[in-house]
Amino acid sequence: MAFSIGNIEDVLAKNAGLINGALDSLLPQGDAGHSVIYDAMRYSAMDGGKRIRPYLTLEFCRLAGGDVTAALPYACAVECVHTYSLIHDDLPCMDDDDMRRGKPTSHKKFGEANALLAGDALLTYAFGLIAENPFADAERNARAVSVLASAAGHDGMIGGQVLDMMYAEREAALEEIVEMERKKTGELIAAAAALGLVAADAPEEMFASARTYAFNIGLSFQLIDDILDVDAGDGEATVMSVLTVDEARGLAAELTAAAIDAVVRYERAGDLVALAKWLLHRNA
Repeated sequence: MAFSIGNIEDVLAKNAGLINGALDSLLPQGDAGHSVIYDAMRYSAMDGGKRIRPYLTLEFCRLAGGDVTAALPYACAVECVHTYSLIHDDLPCMDDDDMRRGKPTSHKKFGEANALLAGDALLTYAFGLIAENPFADAERNARAVSVLASAAGHDGMIGGQVLDMMYAEREAALEEIVEMERKKTGELIAAAAALGLVAADAPEEMFASARTYAFNIGLSFQLIDDILDVDAGDGEATVMSVLTVDEARGLAAELTAAAIDAVVRYERAGDLVALAKWLLHRNA
């Protein structure tokens, strides 16, 4: 399986276009007395990015031989949940960020209350997208709701955020930081992959492989982010408080190898392998 940065970037761009088109058609819009919330939802959700999480939903569906039409509403739901988490992360009570991806954050554009509500709206809308997916049966939709709810909830992404705030107040050990990142970042990435398999009605043995791949690329992704942000000095707990840059890069390489080992036996895994390598070697 040859690795080409150019190829995987083209694949990501093509899939991002598919996700963007679906989100544009699915997200609420129109003229209503409360349509400011539509605008706030779309402002953040249509903000672009590489759409890696929803890409994983589509790609794991393909890996299992499924039709991505059934996976697309699940992929959009993942992106809605991810976007909600970013809106809330940027709020004054959390990270208090004024800019994201080169433009004002939601609370700077729409006010703190509307930003909070836009995040809430995207979170709840995500589960509606899954429950009403017309391209999958009720059993798959119910399982998909459970997968995403678990990843986003108190023992998943929210639990990770709580740990992140705790470790901003005290020194954390490497094992604690890894657990925090597993919850805060890895759980949603793992859910994205699992949702693709749910859409494809994949055999159970594939779910363990997907989870291993996703958690390993998720932590590797975060390690590289931490390395790139090593001079940020924002007070958040990262592995760079306990590892050198070389040690962090070495750990990221080990995690990438483990991710690849989890999926390389599957016939259609070439793009997943290329993605893992690309995430390791990125510089932005």
